[in-house]
Amino acid sequence: MSKLKWILPVVISVLLGLSLVKYLSVHPLEMSLYLAVSCTLLFLLLIVLAIGFRGKQLLIAIPVSLVFLVIGWSAMTYVVLSREDPRPVPALTRAKGAPGDGHTAIIYLTHGEPETYDPIGWINTFKELDETKVPFVPYLARPFFLYQLRQEYLHVGRSNHRQMHMRMIQSLEKQFRAEGDTRTKFYLSFLDDSPRPDAAAIQALNEGASKIVVCLVFLTVSNHTAEGIELIESVKPEEYGALLKFAGPLWDSKTLQSMFLQRANGYVGNTDKSKVGVLLVGHGQPDEWDKEFPTETAQEISFRQEILKLFEQDGYKRENLSQAWMEFKEPRPAKKVEEIVQNGAQEVVFFAASISADSIHSQYDVPELVHAARVPNGFPLVNLGAWNDDPIVIRAIKEKIDAQLK
Repeated sequence: MSKLKWILPVVISVLLGLSLVKYLSVHPLEMSLYLAVSCTLLFLLLIVLAIGFRGKQLLIAIPVSLVFLVIGWSAMTYVVLSREDPRPVPALTRAKGAPGDGHTAIIYLTHGEPETYDPIGWINTFKELDETKVPFVPYLARPFFLYQLRQEYLHVGRSNHRQMHMRMIQSLEKQFRAEGDTRTKFYLSFLDDSPRPDAAAIQALNEGASKIVVCLVFLTVSNHTAEGIELIESVKPEEYGALLKFAGPLWDSKTLQSMFLQRANGYVGNTDKSKVGVLLVGHGQPDEWDKEFPTETAQEISFRQEILKLFEQDGYKRENLSQAWMEFKEPRPAKKVEEIVQNGAQEVVFFAASISADSIHSQYDVPELVHAARVPNGFPLVNLGAWNDDPIVIRAIKEKIDAQLK
């Protein structure tokens, strides 16, 4: 009986630790179940401690329970964060050296984000951050990070990222068809969603592609583009008779840069441009990653600088034009908004300038950071979003592909 008295709080504490991590990290449809289980286990633990222990024994039982709760928490955190990417890759059925049928395959490759909450993208990012020794959220605190990610999904309803890129690739294909190209085939692929880049390359080879052009729908050369290129090159298309080429990314596209001015002017209309502030929010990466991929930060800055030059040439006041970073770097959006307001701007329009299509970043993170600015009540802070399927964006992507096709 004495042993059982000590075993019960230990077992309940471990189970409570396991259940709490599950509650913080599971899909929204499952979180109520694990919340109920966690509350039940906590209630049982309190009853066991209150009934079974007194005096010094209670003073020992409480920290023992906490230790085993942490053990359960740590074990489930490891299980969750060790999850492997489950996305399938089809079998490559084309024989090596087999001639294709002469058509070109365009693999439209972008970042990707699940429509509803799925932490696999961030789990992969955690692993990458750990491998490169970039300090981030402490390991045992990461379930709270996943909980916050889930809250963001619940706040916006869903990520429009996938659906927007589907619209974008359809618009891109229409452009090719409008020019009389009926043979080129298009394949959507994502780093953090299905289908994977290598899966798209295999499908293109299986369907007889003689040439594969990978369209990198990213802003910069970064660890993301490197990851996508590596996955596609691992398929070794050349060994299967297909020429492989890469188009993009888009940081130096004058066409894409012009989109920001046109979209802002479409919103501003007849308003005095000298009274309008413009904020371009970049993504940002850890300083440690700058050592391996300095192009990411340099190209983000250059891209936004060129856009702000266009605004200035079009009549916007230079002091009302600014850049900020979403994460990892300074300045943050709120500070720059406050500066623009102090300069006399009567409204501020802002863009998630580095984001190719609607996502949690552009739907939630950037707006939240901007609205953290201390500005007068009712001051207009207008979100002009990510790139999305603006015709100018599609034209910019096509220009990159055309350069490789020639």
